[in-house]
Amino acid sequence: MSSDTQDLRGAGPVEAKMLRSVCGLFVTGVTVITSGRGEQAAGTTVNSFTSVSLEPPLVLFCLHRASRLRAVVARSAAYAVNLLAAPQESLALAFASRATASLREVPHHASVTGVPVLSDALGFLSCRLVNTVEAGDHTVFVGEVVEVGLPTRGEEPLVAFRGELGPLREAP
Repeated sequence: MSSDTQDLRGAGPVEAKMLRSVCGLFVTGVTVITSGRGEQAAGTTVNSFTSVSLEPPLVLFCLHRASRLRAVVARSAAYAVNLLAAPQESLALAFASRATASLREVPHHASVTGVPVLSDALGFLSCRLVNTVEAGDHTVFVGEVVEVGLPTRGEEPLVAFRGELGPLREAP
């Protein structure tokens, strides 16, 4: 065992509040993940989204174990990642609350997987669920991208920084 490995063994766990503060310095895009079909359709705001692979086309996002959307994604085996535009901050906040926004109140249409896509999103990826991984207090959902929607408007994305939402070009 190297002395570097030995030194790391003495490192203790990081306090959750401090971890959140430091991670908040990393600018992320804001998405609404939608899943389910019909009356079971639901969505929630997520910024833990990233591309994984181009071949095959894979993306992932994470949900807390207690998230209301977790069971919906598992049952439907599909989800859509809706990339939000800067003017959609109120939509992000509505889907972030515990009493989540109703998809009935938001313009949407079905993707090729049958899950809803927000019609006014900056762009979207519709995915077939291929894997889940339990990681700490979250579940990582990996999906194969089977449909994309490219932005047609020249809007700026909505970003998260230091716990605040805002447009990319202005300090949130």
